[in-house]
Amino acid sequence: MAYYQSGNHLTHYRADIFDKDWQPGEVSIFHGIYRCTGCGIEAAVNERMPHQNHHQHTPRQGLVVWRLSVWVSNNPA
Repeated sequence: MAYYQSGNHLTHYRADIFDKDWQPGEVSIFHGIYRCTGCGIEAAVNERMPHQNHHQHTPRQGLVVWRLSVWVSNNPA
């Protein structure tokens, strides 16, 4: 879970980029904080999703799949 102290530095933004699933090692142009959909671990990503060996899952957790939680952009939407 990503936490923040002041909402003054965040903007609510609805976009399809938050619904896309990313595979380990895949390249993304959307820099930010990604969350694993299987176990909830988070990782800061500047370009490439963490590789498969970043962390391990139990069979119940399924495959490692990343989803954008917080997009960091220097260009206003």
